[in-house]
Amino acid sequence: MICRTYSPALPLSHFVDKFWLYEGYAPAHIKERILPDGSMQLIVNLREDLTRVYDRHNTDECRSLRGAAISGAHSGFVVIDTAEQSSIIGVHFKPGGAFPFLRVPANELRNMHVSMDELWGAAGVDLRNRLLEANTPEAKFRTLEKTLLAQAAGSLTRHPALDFALREFRDMPKLRTISNVIERIGLSKRRFIQVFDERVGLTPKSFCRVRRFQRALRMIARGGRIEWADLAVDCGYFDQAHFIHDFRDFSGLNPSAYLNYRTDHLNHVRLAE
Repeated sequence: MICRTYSPALPLSHFVDKFWLYEGYAPAHIKERILPDGSMQLIVNLREDLTRVYDRHNTDECRSLRGAAISGAHSGFVVIDTAEQSSIIGVHFKPGGAFPFLRVPANELRNMHVSMDELWGAAGVDLRNRLLEANTPEAKFRTLEKTLLAQAAGSLTRHPALDFALREFRDMPKLRTISNVIERIGLSKRRFIQVFDERVGLTPKSFCRVRRFQRALRMIARGGRIEWADLAVDCGYFDQAHFIHDFRDFSGLNPSAYLNYRTDHLNHVRLAE
């Protein structure tokens, strides 16, 4: 299997975490849960011009999109199949980083997958064609870079209050309260929530819950014996019961089941058939 990543140069590096490419990914399981991490992704299926997103409650049913699609910020897991991941490339945006490229507020894409042609028109269709024409991973990454720069049309600016809030929510060992952050920003609570929601795609409260859940996943990934009550406290949960409630909300599993079904990818969980 080929797994390549690329970090773009400025100014895209302010908005993009990484570009990624998988070739030859062929796990034994058919479907996976993708867990929320508070960010958005642009995903292009290079194997076929198709993206399938399955109903969480009835995974025999799915909705089909074009092969190039945007995955909005999610407040719960989504279900995909692994066949279309055999040849796939994507852009993992930083939280709030997709906003300049969307042409719509990010909250309009919350908990959604949307074909890129619905956002970019012909350019959304052309993106996949040009990626197929690029013969090397490096050429494909350059194609993504050029496309994003063209779609941003020079409007690559980030809201300073949003950036401050995201740093605070990310860096605090136990998440700083939203009220603490608003007091230091100079925006009204209503205006701050509006800006955050429109650019990140989640409300500040939902985003902080997702990031706390992600902190728990990273601690689990360290390995070794897990004391669930201690982990809950270390991640900022009131108690173990609140931790388990959030874990089920975001993954559809309790923590012990997650251990049984997780894969090598932190946010990809094998779906039991």
